[in-house]
Amino acid sequence: MNWIIEPLNYAFMQRSLTAALIVGAVCSIIGCYVVLKSMAFMGDAMAHAILPGVAVAYLLQANLMIGALVTAVIVALGIGYFSKEGTIKEDTVIGIVFSFALALGVVLISSIRSYAVDLSHILFGNLLGVSVQDLWITGILAGVVIITILALYKPFLVLSFDPILAATLRLPTTLLRYTLLVLLSLTIVVSIQSVGVGLVAAMLVTPAATAYLLARRLPVMMALSVLFGSLASLVGLYVSYYANVASGAGIVLTATLIFLIVFLVSPRRSKAAYWRK
Repeated sequence: MNWIIEPLNYAFMQRSLTAALIVGAVCSIIGCYVVLKSMAFMGDAMAHAILPGVAVAYLLQANLMIGALVTAVIVALGIGYFSKEGTIKEDTVIGIVFSFALALGVVLISSIRSYAVDLSHILFGNLLGVSVQDLWITGILAGVVIITILALYKPFLVLSFDPILAATLRLPTTLLRYTLLVLLSLTIVVSIQSVGVGLVAAMLVTPAATAYLLARRLPVMMALSVLFGSLASLVGLYVSYYANVASGAGIVLTATLIFLIVFLVSPRRSKAAYWRK
């Protein structure tokens, strides 16, 4: 058991483990809506679109997560506004806003001579470098996301499975949609320290997709998704510690491995089940 206990003797590993479990849980919960509503491209685009906020925060010597948070919320609201009337399809709007924000971020980052060293952890994650301040911000934002999802569980449930019924029931569909986009942006900001903008979409999609293979009801799907996401974060963190590899990559690879295992043994949707029949 020494190889399990030894890393926890270090304060940075204790902070990293706490942050990893928080990220694994919050990404897994909102990831269920991402999978059910086919918003994977949205999550990936919003993750890359935070670069301008990160660059501006770096130039102002402010907290990078605060800069990312402001940009993520603006991008989420912008995508919701331009696509709400149906004149332009949502995926088209996402592509436009994503490309603009990414280009602006590249321009700002390229003006910083030391960007390759100082901002690399934003692109690829640096879970082992989580500070106490980062941990507090992560915990607060994750708490806001989880509490909001619990409070709006039933409206989000109807909106995810039957938007027409949601409109018939006179639910504030536009407000709910904006709220879901903002929650998604908060989740992305929570995750950038752990897995980076390049891999955050995987943590939003993979645990939830794994749970989707096993669950028929949304509460069960969320519970399984949290289990898989937390397990991937825990195992991936230990892999990054002992193998001396990027923490984000270790977590995502572990989550993908869990998905492949579940896919092979899933009684309802796997090829193995088809072959057994």
